[in-house]
Amino acid sequence: MKPYLLSLGAGLLVGIVYSLIGVRSPAPPTIALVGLLGILLGEQIVPVAKRLATGSEISRFVRTDCARHVMGPLPTNKDRDA
Repeated sequence: MKPYLLSLGAGLLVGIVYSLIGVRSPAPPTIALVGLLGILLGEQIVPVAKRLATGSEISRFVRTDCARHVMGPLPTNKDRDA
């Protein structure tokens, strides 16, 4: 969780500096971020379809491999203690 909070803090700090010097953020519009999410989710359609075709267990794959790819490494209790 600490890296996420540090990233948020850094983003807030940069946003404040941009505001003070009157510069617009180069961040992409929301529609671009939604498109990126679509790409991440779309990449998972073929592996899920292959598992459906072979009768493999899908729920574990979605919870582990898909979630790890789409969400990135999520914070653990070890991360909190570091």
